Amino acid sequence: MAQAGTLTRADLAESLHKQVGLSRADSARLVEQILDRMCGALANGENVKISGFGTFVLRDKGERIGRNPKTGVEVPIAPRRVLTFRASQMMRDRIVGAG
Repeated sequence: MAQAGTLTRADLAESLHKQVGLSRADSARLVEQILDRMCGALANGENVKISGFGTFVLRDKGERIGRNPKTGVEVPIAPRRVLTFRASQMMRDRIVGAG
């Protein structure tokens, strides 16, 4: 796995290859299928929950007034949809326990 602190698709595929015994090509294809399914669900407005890991939640934020920090001019910020991640309690316990 990458040592720089980033987990990549290739790292996930390599783990599948080593731990499950799938071919490298099948492992990469499976990782892509999972990520495509997650992206598709989020694009359709569905939340994605992975037990023991966390939940990806879509939130609609309304229009609001912001301020340009340089000039102080007020600017309307358009309504938008944002993606947030909420770690499961099990994940939080693992992260806090590891530090």
